[in-house]
Amino acid sequence: MVEAVWQRLRDPQRTFIIAEAGVNHNGRLDLARALVDGAAAAGVDAVKFQTFTAEGLVTREAPKAGYQLETTPAGESQYEMLRRLELSPEAHRELSAYCYGKGLLFLSTPFDEAGADLLEALNVPLYKIGSGEITNTPFLKYVARKGKPILLSTGMSYQAEVERAVAVIRGSGNNRLALLHCVSSYPAEPGEVNLRAMQTMQRAFQLPVGYSDHTLGIEICLAAVALGATLIEKHVTLERGLPGPDHRASLEMKDLSRLVQGIRAVESSLGHGRKEPAERESRTAQVVRKSLVAARNLPTGTRLTAEMISVKRPGTGLDPEKRSLLIGRCLRVPVQTGDLLSLEMVA
Repeated sequence: MVEAVWQRLRDPQRTFIIAEAGVNHNGRLDLARALVDGAAAAGVDAVKFQTFTAEGLVTREAPKAGYQLETTPAGESQYEMLRRLELSPEAHRELSAYCYGKGLLFLSTPFDEAGADLLEALNVPLYKIGSGEITNTPFLKYVARKGKPILLSTGMSYQAEVERAVAVIRGSGNNRLALLHCVSSYPAEPGEVNLRAMQTMQRAFQLPVGYSDHTLGIEICLAAVALGATLIEKHVTLERGLPGPDHRASLEMKDLSRLVQGIRAVESSLGHGRKEPAERESRTAQVVRKSLVAARNLPTGTRLTAEMISVKRPGTGLDPEKRSLLIGRCLRVPVQTGDLLSLEMVA
């Protein structure tokens, strides 16, 4: 499965779509299953959760991010917030089985070695590493040495930091790496997204690139696909008004369906790149292009001049660019006003 998934991540013809359930289950297994149900109905490829313990992730004095202060109780620490949002190892096992039962890949983001080991035990086909770990060199090495494909988010990063992280992963013997451009604001404003950075990374590292989106709506994801993203990750929720740090910057399920449909439409529109008519255009060309026609009634033997030839629809006759082939030649047959002219008519 690992190799098949890696090939899917690199497929330029079909975008790999990840529904980021994250912590939007609010620590409840029933909500987590409902997120999987909605993602499956929308037609995504994978659902991703987050694998952590508050004890292993933050100090008890760690402050909340600004967006977390706006969406969670003011008197609650980040440690306390994360404690509420943990998924137990048993919940991971249940969700993994539930995802595969729905025809979806189960993915999760580990935040420490214990989390990566738990996911290894669940035989995940790849590892997603969040933007906050891009300078965590020991952790990058630890995950890379597990030998499975890695999706590396690059939010908050300079190009040089991405370069170092890529070198660490490659130096650990793992070349199956894809980069996700990301802006770590919740929600992110379109004006700060800088999608062209995704193309910059692709040129610099010659790796598959994608986009992990935190903007509201679906438009920026569609633009990313048009610019070459082979992966799209989008936070999803059952309801944006639910309590919790990430619901506000997430997509509800009805809009997730619109996103998947939109991505499939955009990728189908990219085509092969050759400038040539689409199949149905050829029939249209016969109607809207023009041909050479007689400007008036002309008897047999008439020597044609430019004034005797008009250019009108349809496009089923002689192309206008061939008018010089008719001028100065004599008609072998009589023609009426509007008749399509041809080379067979002249001597």
